[in-house]
Amino acid sequence: MVGTEETRLVVLRGNSASGKSSVAAGLRDRFGRGLALVGQDNLRRIVLRERDRPGAANIGLIDLTARYALDAGFHVVVEGILYADRYGDMLARLRADHRGPTHGYYLDVPLAETLLRHATKPIADDVHEERLREWYRPRDLLPDGTETVVDADSALPETVGRIMRETGLDRLPATDR
Repeated sequence: MVGTEETRLVVLRGNSASGKSSVAAGLRDRFGRGLALVGQDNLRRIVLRERDRPGAANIGLIDLTARYALDAGFHVVVEGILYADRYGDMLARLRADHRGPTHGYYLDVPLAETLLRHATKPIADDVHEERLREWYRPRDLLPDGTETVVDADSALPETVGRIMRETGLDRLPATDR
């Protein structure tokens, strides 16, 4: 078992440019200290410099990092594309092992909107539209039905507010860490 009955685990999934990192940052800004961000891109691309493939080392590192932070008393937001077929088993185990409330959200953004959003990102020159089309998986939901789908028309402040309310983070104090 991991975490406490008070710790919150939030999993944010969706395609590239769906807003996952922005929502995660918004949650941290609203909550304050005591909320750990476990970003797939940071652990996979920066820490390990690894390609996203089945059985990759980042899957275990995401799991271990989230577990460590939960055991240390942090609320945790795990965010990333986190394809269901590659990360689903790890996420299911993490959910089952977490003592506190766990919430999953899938940011559902159509491909056309994904391409528009991606064009505004700093990596747009390095990651071309063709690659984005290859990565895109429509409604790649986890098979257990535990994710709340957030549509593309939900603005960032609205999405952050909703997740704060639904997870109960809006009723919990930040820490003085």
